[in-house]
Amino acid sequence: MDEDYDVIVLGTGLTECILSGLLSVDGQKVLHIDRNDYYGGESASLNLTQLYKKFKDTAPPSELGRDRDYAIDLIPKFILASGELTKILVHTDVTRYLEFKQIAGSFVLRDKTVSKVPSTEYEAVRSSLMGLFEKRRARNFFLFIQNYRDDDPSTHSGIDLDSHPMQAVYNKFGLEAGTQDFIGHAMALYLDDSYKQKPARETYERILLYTSSMARYGKSPYIYPLYGLGELPQAFARLSAIYGGTYMLDKPIDEVVLDENGKFTGVRSGDETVRAKKVIGDPSYFMSSTEQPHPRVKEVGKVVRAICLLKHPIPNTDNSDSAQLIIPQNQVGRKNDIYIAGVSSSHNVCAKDVYVAIVSTVVETSAPEAELLSAYKLLGPIHDKFVSVNPLYEPTGSGEEDNIFISRSFDATSHFETVVDDVKDIWKRVTQKDLILEKKTEPEINENQL
Repeated sequence: MDEDYDVIVLGTGLTECILSGLLSVDGQKVLHIDRNDYYGGESASLNLTQLYKKFKDTAPPSELGRDRDYAIDLIPKFILASGELTKILVHTDVTRYLEFKQIAGSFVLRDKTVSKVPSTEYEAVRSSLMGLFEKRRARNFFLFIQNYRDDDPSTHSGIDLDSHPMQAVYNKFGLEAGTQDFIGHAMALYLDDSYKQKPARETYERILLYTSSMARYGKSPYIYPLYGLGELPQAFARLSAIYGGTYMLDKPIDEVVLDENGKFTGVRSGDETVRAKKVIGDPSYFMSSTEQPHPRVKEVGKVVRAICLLKHPIPNTDNSDSAQLIIPQNQVGRKNDIYIAGVSSSHNVCAKDVYVAIVSTVVETSAPEAELLSAYKLLGPIHDKFVSVNPLYEPTGSGEEDNIFISRSFDATSHFETVVDDVKDIWKRVTQKDLILEKKTEPEINENQL
């Protein structure tokens, strides 16, 4: 470990692995270290033994089957088919290391009933989510979204997306509160209702992303890697290695070494120190300590997650082998939505008679697990569950003064768009240039992989 590097990356979470892959492709000399003996950090997928050891410090019951049949995600997220992560997967060609399967359906709770989010016009017309007249109003709204062109005022219906709040747009089309819930939470995928008072542009773009993701393969807008989300960081790690990146797992980091001016110079593990110009890492490597008395990260909230093992598909989802189920906050008297992400043996993440449902939300009270009870009721009998409350951290500085660049914790959203936002932000600060993803010719993700 006596070499010099351009960048040291600490932690093998998805954000860190995408960055180390991209930096290696860019010609930087990268050393990537993780204190764990497995890839993925917070975004790892664990086998049965690892899962029970981490949460219960016991061995798994034998009736659940073999270790090798399990790859249980620690975070519940799906990939939007037309989203930014898909673009990076295609741009870097790491799709050659991965196989994807579509998530079977997206569902939403409305008036205590689970309904499918329509994926076609035919489904929309038959959907119980709206009455006949409301369907007409909603159709007019979606036509407006579909036809809107910035350079053609005749398509604007008197609406300025950059100045009018989203609430004003809903009002313009006379949409009921329940329809607003459905659009804002099941399609635009907002966690709360604060977006209604902000300019409509972002909501417009989120709806377009959702509908284009839906149109890509039908049924649902989401895809998911076989063998779990932990496959994603490993794929980017392979990319980094191809371009000369060096990986060390199971390597504790004892100190982030600074010079007399407080600038990063290297990291120490035991009596070995390795030098580099810059360091990128997840928040867990930069907590306050006697060696690092100044806080480099701050807590901005908490997320509660419950990994539930079921012996049946999630009820009322058409016996789907996988599903997203959104519980909008208004439906259960909360400020933030509750998400349920369901996968099964079809995705090579559990044994044949087992289904995995991960429930998550932003913590609002001093009793986090109690906030998930309305979701547990929708799951039916739960065979076993593993609950965690995770602080959300973000860096206190940009890293440009001390060359220490820290990623954000995985948030409560149900997709990876905010992860890619963080990747792009860190990339710009580290390299002083924008991350440009040149378009590649279709097919982007081969449908044989779905």
